[in-house]
Amino acid sequence: MPTLKIHNPATSELVDELPADDASSVARKAAAARAAQPAWAATPIAERLATVRRFRERVVVELDTLATTLTREVGKPIAQSRNELNGLLPRIDFFVEQTEGAIRDEHVFDGGGMHEQIGHVPLGVVANISAWNYPYFVGCNVIVPALLTGNAVLYKPSEYATGTGLHITRLLHQAGVPAAVMQALVGGGEVGAALLAQRIDGLFFTGSHATGVRIAQALAPRLVKLQLELGGKDPTYVRADADALAAAESLADGAMYNTGQSCCSVERIYVHESLYSAFVDHFVAAVRGFKVGDPMDPATYIGAITRAPQLDVLDTQVADAKAKGAELLCGGHRLPGPGQWYAPTVLTNVNHTMELMREESFGPLIGIQKVRGDDEAVALMNDTRYGLTAGVYTRDEARARELLARVNAGSVYWNCCDRVSPRLPWSGYGDSGIGLTLSTQGIQTFTRPKAWHLRQP
Repeated sequence: MPTLKIHNPATSELVDELPADDASSVARKAAAARAAQPAWAATPIAERLATVRRFRERVVVELDTLATTLTREVGKPIAQSRNELNGLLPRIDFFVEQTEGAIRDEHVFDGGGMHEQIGHVPLGVVANISAWNYPYFVGCNVIVPALLTGNAVLYKPSEYATGTGLHITRLLHQAGVPAAVMQALVGGGEVGAALLAQRIDGLFFTGSHATGVRIAQALAPRLVKLQLELGGKDPTYVRADADALAAAESLADGAMYNTGQSCCSVERIYVHESLYSAFVDHFVAAVRGFKVGDPMDPATYIGAITRAPQLDVLDTQVADAKAKGAELLCGGHRLPGPGQWYAPTVLTNVNHTMELMREESFGPLIGIQKVRGDDEAVALMNDTRYGLTAGVYTRDEARARELLARVNAGSVYWNCCDRVSPRLPWSGYGDSGIGLTLSTQGIQTFTRPKAWHLRQP
């Protein structure tokens, strides 16, 4: 029987060894989900909402246990694991409050004996291949609205956060979701490939651009609904009129939170030349103040690197930047083990010939580039194949709105960064993906519209 081993990236210790799925078990689970979905869709919406409310209650009761599992699996500092779980609660509340209205029939015309309306029916069986860096956020952004709108869910959590995925599945079952309607698949890429081979009605993936492309190619001949939440190389511009200290402290957090392992982490910073020196000084001071250490220590801010291969990416980007003239102000190297650690790293005098300003870093690494003005900053912000988030720090709201309107990004920020709201859609341009989650549109994405033409006899 296949198994999946999970190691603690902070210590290299074996956390768990779990029974894994194979192609035959994935097929059985998919068939069971297909058979169970119609009854779940026929369950009154009030009952489905009550089930999710009970799931929320169980998350609150077990929050410390859930946070500990997450920290041990991915190396996220325990305070940030608790933050993620506490942040999940208002997202659940949003879905519970908004789903019934979002999928209510829309009556759009009535006249001449003809009535027209739009229905919202569940897709059917939804497959979710999820990520490890924010497994409660990115997993439940799909799972909760998919279940509330009447779908069955086949959920493959990341192999790096499988214990967390099993917790989510267990708590949903305890809350009343039928076992066949919500099923977890345990394993790595081969299990994901087996899932793609099943008869599914939607595939929702969060992860790398390369994997997203492979998934799209695999599903293209079958015309399955596909949503891909992929990477980012998220820029921020600090204008001459910004508060240098406030911007630096905010952006240091935006770049280094979750050890920089977020698709919406700040990854490129452009600073007006008149503010550049002061900003850099404040930024480096903030980064040097972040505690690196045991993820189970509530005071720790920088944790472990979850995936060992990412250390090579960080090393390569630092070496490339230094070879091309960048100045290393702090970090730039691995930290001693056991486990997988990288020092918080800041480079200046960077430019777009360097990989760290073009390719996703996904770690505690940031480049800061000096610019002469707004037009140069916008041009550099748009000089990317990604388009997930972008921000501007300035005291002038009108100017911020004007600049952000010119930036190709799904989410834009004025005097803030690295922020997600359940009330707003989460989407991207270019290689950052297709489709969206969150907002009422992110609820409706788990349904298909059905057009009704009704003529009175």
